[in-house]
Amino acid sequence: MRDYTLLSQEQRYHIYALKNTGHSQAAIAVAVHKFTISREFKRNQGERGYRPKQADEKAITKRSDKVKLRIKESDWELVEKDWSPEQISGRLMREQGLRISHEWIYQHLYQEKQSEGNLHLHLRCQSRDESDMEAMTAVDSSLTVFSSMNVQL
Repeated sequence: MRDYTLLSQEQRYHIYALKNTGHSQAAIAVAVHKFTISREFKRNQGERGYRPKQADEKAITKRSDKVKLRIKESDWELVEKDWSPEQISGRLMREQGLRISHEWIYQHLYQEKQSEGNLHLHLRCQSRDESDMEAMTAVDSSLTVFSSMNVQL
């Protein structure tokens, strides 16, 4: 198991500020190892120099791409078969040894929904729209009428 922590967005802005004031990489490396700073600059140095916002976005994309590459298309088809993210996560751990959290699967489905995908429609619990809420209210009011008449259902 690796023993390191990833740089946060706040740390990247702090590194950027220190670099712009002329500090050396060794001087910048107070809370992290100097090789971490060196790698950060090497990986995220663009034509306009080091930019913390772009570096953070690139790191997030790189992490999410790693997970996406590990999950096969056939595993996403389980959502279409109405499997829950918890079930998919458990199966990936049991059969492939992959540690993918169910929360990450939910986040992926939400992002897919934002890009007009339809996998989220297979989730068991979905948010209710107004017509569903109106129907539920009508049923509740009917039950109230029956209970006030002492009718047993």
